[in-house]
Amino acid sequence: MPLLTRMLNAPLSIDVRRGAVAGLGELLADKRIATEGRVAIAVGPGQGDQIAEHVRHSLSACEVYRVEDGSVDAAVGLGAKLRAGSYEAVVGIGGGRTIDATKYAATLSGIPMVSVATNLSHDGICSPVASLVHDKGKGSFGVVMPLAMIVDLDYVHAAPPRLVRAGIGDVVSNFSAVDDWLLAADECGERVDRMALTVARTAAEALLHQPASIESDRFLTVLAEGLVLSGMAMAFAGDSRPASGGDHEILHAIDQLFPGTANHGELAGIGAAFCYHLRATHLGSGADRLAEILTCLGRHGLPRLPSDIGLSVDQFAEAVCHAPQTRPGRYTILEHLGLDKGATLKAVEEYVQAHGG
Repeated sequence: MPLLTRMLNAPLSIDVRRGAVAGLGELLADKRIATEGRVAIAVGPGQGDQIAEHVRHSLSACEVYRVEDGSVDAAVGLGAKLRAGSYEAVVGIGGGRTIDATKYAATLSGIPMVSVATNLSHDGICSPVASLVHDKGKGSFGVVMPLAMIVDLDYVHAAPPRLVRAGIGDVVSNFSAVDDWLLAADECGERVDRMALTVARTAAEALLHQPASIESDRFLTVLAEGLVLSGMAMAFAGDSRPASGGDHEILHAIDQLFPGTANHGELAGIGAAFCYHLRATHLGSGADRLAEILTCLGRHGLPRLPSDIGLSVDQFAEAVCHAPQTRPGRYTILEHLGLDKGATLKAVEEYVQAHGG
């Protein structure tokens, strides 16, 4: 009899609510995660220390390690400590950089990782990808997806609002990634995992028209679950394809050429909007989606124009030209159009003129 189902990677536990951190000790005591309770905790700057202290009271055999930044060196250093301590699991507590570094360290150490997110800046809180800084800039590394994930809305409310809003840009950029994937299928015969595609697009649709703001628990729950679904879509696909297209190529290019300009989610949002501008003006499709994305970004105070992130038209055009080099072999609207420097500059000027009001 043919196999009619497939096994999909998914977290053992997902807990998004106020007070969720209170259940962390019980979760870690689960024999499926740590048989003997030897657990390490990795914390970053910010609220991580407070949560770690909370966990100490419920776990006697845990050690706390500080993750200073989101670099490969920091992740490798943490991995060495995890191996030396013979831990059964590690908990990453903090924002995206801390969680990405902990995921990488856990993968190097061959142990499961539990993600405790204190903000919702991007889908790294539950994805099989870690974005880390190295000698030549920032790169994406394949890692094992967190075994369990906690988002305590009390801590999210206390995080800097800009870091929480940023996740909105990352989720809505799924639309651009999905359309790029379908374009690659039509033009290059690339295989599309329709299950992964559906999950990624559903996450974005759920968030796009939410009327509330980040002050609302309901909105934050939808945002957190959207980020989780984006991470799971990548795990289903075994690739970042369902959540990373031309939008993320532009993001990585800006990171490389103009580091420190804006955060991941902010750049993903503006990258997605510009990619839809290209679709609307060159392919005659995507204008409605562009309007929806711009409205969503504007409603939540996210960047929509190069000037919003401190870049000139020329600088943004330079990043767009460089973008395909950040992901060789990936086919997106940028590779499809293959615009030269002059045509790219004209496209950016048209985008700013059309949507700068």
